[in-house]
Amino acid sequence: MLTFEINRRSRNCEGATRRDFLRVGSLGMGTLALPDLLRSRAQAKLEGRPTQDKSVIWLWLGGGPTHVETFDPKMTAPAEYRSVTGEVSTTIPGVTLGGNFERMGQVADKMAFVRSFAHTNSGHGGGTHWVMTGYDYRLADNGGIPQRPGLGSIVSRVRGPNHPETGIPTYVRMGGIYGDGPAFLGTAYGPFDPGGQARRNMSLVVDKDRLDNRRELLEGIDNLNREIDRSDLMEGLDSFEQQAFNLVLSRSQQAFDLKYEDPRVADRYGPGLGQQLLTARRLCEAGAGFVTLNFGGWDMHGNIKQAMDARAPQVDQAVAALVEDLDQRGMSEDVLLVISGEFGRTPKINGNSGRDHWAPLSTLALAGGGLKMGQVVGESAEKVDVPKTTPIRPQDLMATVFDVLNIDKRIQFVNQAGRPVYMIETGKPIEELV
Repeated sequence: MLTFEINRRSRNCEGATRRDFLRVGSLGMGTLALPDLLRSRAQAKLEGRPTQDKSVIWLWLGGGPTHVETFDPKMTAPAEYRSVTGEVSTTIPGVTLGGNFERMGQVADKMAFVRSFAHTNSGHGGGTHWVMTGYDYRLADNGGIPQRPGLGSIVSRVRGPNHPETGIPTYVRMGGIYGDGPAFLGTAYGPFDPGGQARRNMSLVVDKDRLDNRRELLEGIDNLNREIDRSDLMEGLDSFEQQAFNLVLSRSQQAFDLKYEDPRVADRYGPGLGQQLLTARRLCEAGAGFVTLNFGGWDMHGNIKQAMDARAPQVDQAVAALVEDLDQRGMSEDVLLVISGEFGRTPKINGNSGRDHWAPLSTLALAGGGLKMGQVVGESAEKVDVPKTTPIRPQDLMATVFDVLNIDKRIQFVNQAGRPVYMIETGKPIEELV
């Protein structure tokens, strides 16, 4: 939050004395003072790490989306295994998607679909933890506290919690996901939730002219105090104050507000999820490094055709609009879209006309990030139950994201036991994409 603390002896004062303070709270979980932000940025500079580079938008289909009715319809399979929603053709020759994804089919040449993604944990919590952090955690479904930092928090730790110029949070989430937090990295690197208290605290309580007056008053007082106090702390406070003003007055706040967007563009994205994906694009433009969205409702144990007809159209419209928008804006090289869930679903329809949890096979969809698009990576077996080709594991996806963001795949951080641990131990970037 932007806080003006005035001298208690003069509560209606518009300014502050040398011993008063102006501070910015974290745009995330916990409290991050400016010294922490500057320290992380300085450390990044010393280690040669980028403070601003490419961005990731991670669309999480919570509940475990069916791989068959989404991106691997397998209409050549026996009748009880194939997609109950049929299939649609795409702009990739010979490739089809599930019957609800006609618009995505029209931009498929700008996307890539992985049909051999797999792990072995069919619990919602365990599967989510594995995909979000790269590590299996068997206590996840018993209420266990996540043991590893999520990808977004790793990006925040590497780049610093806020963009150095715009003040935009590095890591933003729209809807919580199990395992999306910082774990042992510390709360300073947790996600900023634009629906939470921190977002409301970004609002100006005075108009800009009045705020400029406060700035002038602060500068006048501090000029006098410089004659008395020429310490390094004073110079540090100067930077602190400037960042506070810049954060509130810059486009970082506008990035969250769709009233600044072209209405014609907003209409193309559609309601609900579409508006969230549009916000995610705006956040990336403003300097965010990792944005997650949780669009749940995919735990379809029964009546899967009706459930898909109700849930999939928003994804189809919103994702197609985002892919086209990024391409038209020249952002396809700089923003990576990842679409995933915690696992796939049973290849054979159950007695309730639905599908149950199935970790041995699921699918991914990706777009942008400078990766090789217009292709299918991997292949499922005849009954869409396991990969026919080499399985792609969660750490491989994680390594691919690291590669896009120029993060060292051998990076280590100190865990809660005080030991340095690798964020990736076995994963390698998906060869066909990089």
